[in-house]
Amino acid sequence: MATKLLALACIRNESDGNLSPRPHYPSMPKYPKGVSAEETANVESSMSKAKAAYSVMGMTCSACAGSVEKAIKRLPGIHDAVVDVLNNRALVFFYPSFVNEETIRETIEDVGFQATLIQDETSDKSTQLCRIGINGMTCTTCSTTVEKALQAIPGVQNARVALATEAAEVHYDPKILNYNQILAAIEDTGYEATLISTGEDMSKIHLQVDGIRTDHSMRMIENSLQALPGVHGIGVDSGVHKIAISYKPDMTGPRNFMKAIESTGSGRFKARIIPEGGGGRENLKQEEIKQYYRSFLWSLVFTIPLFLTSMVFMYIPGIKRGLDTKIVNMLTTGEIIRWVLSTPVQFIIGRRFYTGSYKALRHGSANLDVLISLGTNAAYFYSMYSVLRAATSPHFEATLLTLDEDGNVISEEEIDSRLIQRNDVIKIIPGAKVASDGYVLWGQSHVNESMITGEARPVAKRKGYTVIGGTVNENGVLHIKATRVGSESALAQIVRLVESAQMAKAPVQKFADRISKYFVPLVIILSFSTWLAWFLAGKFHSYPESWIPSSMDSFQLALQFGISVMVIACPCALGLATPTAVMVGTGVGASQGVLIKGGQALESAHKVNCIVFDKTGTLTVGKPVVVSTKLLKNMVLRDFYEVVAATEVNSEHPLAKAIVEYAKKFREDEDNPLWPEAHDFISITGHGVKATVHNKEIMVGNKSLMLDNNIDIPPDAEEMLGETEGMAQTGILVSIDGELTGVLAISDPLKPGAHEVISILKSMQVRSIMVTGDNWGTAKSIANEVGIENVIAEAKPEQKAEKVKELQALGYTVAMVGDGINDSPALVAADVGMAIGAGTDIAIEAADIVLMKSNLEDVITAIDLSRKTFSRIRLNYIWALGYNLLGIPIAAGALFPTTGFRLPPWIAGAAMAASSVSVVCCSLLLKNYKRPKKLNNLEIREICWKNSKSICYFEGTF
Repeated sequence: MATKLLALACIRNESDGNLSPRPHYPSMPKYPKGVSAEETANVESSMSKAKAAYSVMGMTCSACAGSVEKAIKRLPGIHDAVVDVLNNRALVFFYPSFVNEETIRETIEDVGFQATLIQDETSDKSTQLCRIGINGMTCTTCSTTVEKALQAIPGVQNARVALATEAAEVHYDPKILNYNQILAAIEDTGYEATLISTGEDMSKIHLQVDGIRTDHSMRMIENSLQALPGVHGIGVDSGVHKIAISYKPDMTGPRNFMKAIESTGSGRFKARIIPEGGGGRENLKQEEIKQYYRSFLWSLVFTIPLFLTSMVFMYIPGIKRGLDTKIVNMLTTGEIIRWVLSTPVQFIIGRRFYTGSYKALRHGSANLDVLISLGTNAAYFYSMYSVLRAATSPHFEATLLTLDEDGNVISEEEIDSRLIQRNDVIKIIPGAKVASDGYVLWGQSHVNESMITGEARPVAKRKGYTVIGGTVNENGVLHIKATRVGSESALAQIVRLVESAQMAKAPVQKFADRISKYFVPLVIILSFSTWLAWFLAGKFHSYPESWIPSSMDSFQLALQFGISVMVIACPCALGLATPTAVMVGTGVGASQGVLIKGGQALESAHKVNCIVFDKTGTLTVGKPVVVSTKLLKNMVLRDFYEVVAATEVNSEHPLAKAIVEYAKKFREDEDNPLWPEAHDFISITGHGVKATVHNKEIMVGNKSLMLDNNIDIPPDAEEMLGETEGMAQTGILVSIDGELTGVLAISDPLKPGAHEVISILKSMQVRSIMVTGDNWGTAKSIANEVGIENVIAEAKPEQKAEKVKELQALGYTVAMVGDGINDSPALVAADVGMAIGAGTDIAIEAADIVLMKSNLEDVITAIDLSRKTFSRIRLNYIWALGYNLLGIPIAAGALFPTTGFRLPPWIAGAAMAASSVSVVCCSLLLKNYKRPKKLNNLEIREICWKNSKSICYFEGTF
């Protein structure tokens, strides 16, 4: 265990060949003895570094890696060396004039490890991800068994198996193994494995080809498909005329394949999509559900008569007499009927439990199938023993449009939505679902995006607006251009995100995993011990013979107690306590527009007691606008904004975009203006920009930028800046050829309800802090408006992250809420990173929770949902542990000496099933989650605010 913990120190870093620098050792000389540091500096400046990667075998812990790293760094000419014990790799940066690759390799071997130089290591992709569906898992012991088997495979870097989603995510080294070997390893553990996806940007489709008579025809089709651009691989099943095609969706698509097939045989061949394509996994799941349902119905056919003959007919005198009719000795008609009815249920309908038990035991593990098989077989063969003893003793559709060069519709064609390709133009009629992600080319309408955002209010759409696949068009007709289809769509990505979240285990689940590991062996020991204790007690007459029912002897009584213990014990309830609650909690969060990336984020969120807010785009709308302009020199305002816009158009900053948008108003070609060319453009992070336009040096930025460039700021400009900042606006200064020329005031209004959100957080005992890169005046003014007392302004990205770490050092569990690239370091550093859905992709990737609706109140929803989920997890644990602690002693006969009460095996079995069902139902009650009522008023106010700004369409009254 210690070795594994030490190995975790080797964290991967893609920027350095997937090896992470670990600065835990004293720095070694980078130059030979006798060479001064000054000479080395000259050498380093005149020479380029080389890089070499080695496979180092024999390392078992971080101490080994440290020995190798120290030895390499002592060599002359070594710039840096990083050793990864987890993947047996070493990456060395060196100066070839002082040392060569062979010397480095020999040095590693001198330390005591085998080293091999890896050619072109850095050019190869060293990590691959594949997702695999796993059928047959029934409890956490199953998922743990598969997970351990995967982690034991050489080349597997990380593996996670989730019982809830019946899937595994495996990170592996493609140079060592491939996904087929991973699939084989899973199947060796006794479970069925199906590849869902790999990390490659590939799509896969399965086609059925009709009209083929010979293998030659199949080869012709295969060659035609292989010649298409973007086709990566083709699998052919000649026997059933099926073709599986892997392809790059940005180069080709299913319609191209179908046309190629049909043209190969002059129209004789016809191709159609078969379910193994995009919906293969769903079809398998549906087939599995049908199979279980059929098994259930067949079990009812036998079990209902069995129940009636056992529990009902015995109280009807006429029927009872017939059932009690003796056939051979004490063997009755009723016992024969019950034996006949129970045998198919035990061995035919229940054969999957035997299969699962055999596979688990073959690999040295005991899962729930083992427990069920032992319990039911013990009961069955005990009953059979009793019988023998008695015998020997007295679709959607999509409309594809074809356009001419002028954008006019030439033709319409109805196609299967699975055939949509990137850049297709699709017609969406009222009431229809949007077929794929894209943007509107023509038309106006309102689209219900509640399935993505949780907002039932229709969203206005017109030319240029984006639409999301799966949402519903309300009224008008839209022509959209598909940009992301299939697995690339927003809906598919959200589904993957939620599945990944449900796969990631919460730390609290480790408690249940540790118990489950030893539970089955312990139950078997307890069951045997119970039987032995009661058997010996009966053998030596330690209890009165009157305790023994007339229908059995002391051996049978002892055996019944042992069977009851085995049947009633249930590790499932304990194993299901956390994953079911996490699965429901993350699913409910997604329906509320709050995407939670796994159990770790969910668990951390319920502990949050301090939130750090970014300002622009988080507390404010994030769409700043120019509200006033003051010129300090005599010039035409149009000319002033022309040079300013020409400079700022090269910047991606929100304030720069606001200035460019405002400048368009002074141009006749407002929609697509052509600005003068800017030379020598420079962006100075946190200060502004400078460039040369019309042979004039233009600088646009804050006060610091001007002072750093020795530009005087007159008193009236200082006064304007003060007034601007006092009104929570941002002041921007403009200089032309070294003279301050103008002052711009830019306003970014607060988001509706921001003040109320901060107030509610205070009532929840959560502290709020604002950290922004804006100036102090504006930052303090905004903070005063929302009610935040602690403010940090003019902060760079690394300073935001440092502030988060300071708060963590003070004992706070910190959440960071942001939307920009500059917030990403703080989002990663925080215990819980929350990204605004309208923010940058980098911020969303770095965050643990994504607020899809970009509403501040969803911060409260995320924390409240997390708290509710974890209170449900605690309740599940209390029930699961309490059930076993109470049920096992009762089944073992603890109450029998005093009350005469005992649990027959069939009642114990029902109680065992009820425990798991109760835990699942307890988790499912989370589906009724309602966000705090105090947020409802905020939602109504936000709708009114949006209407007043003409941002959102609203119809009806409230």
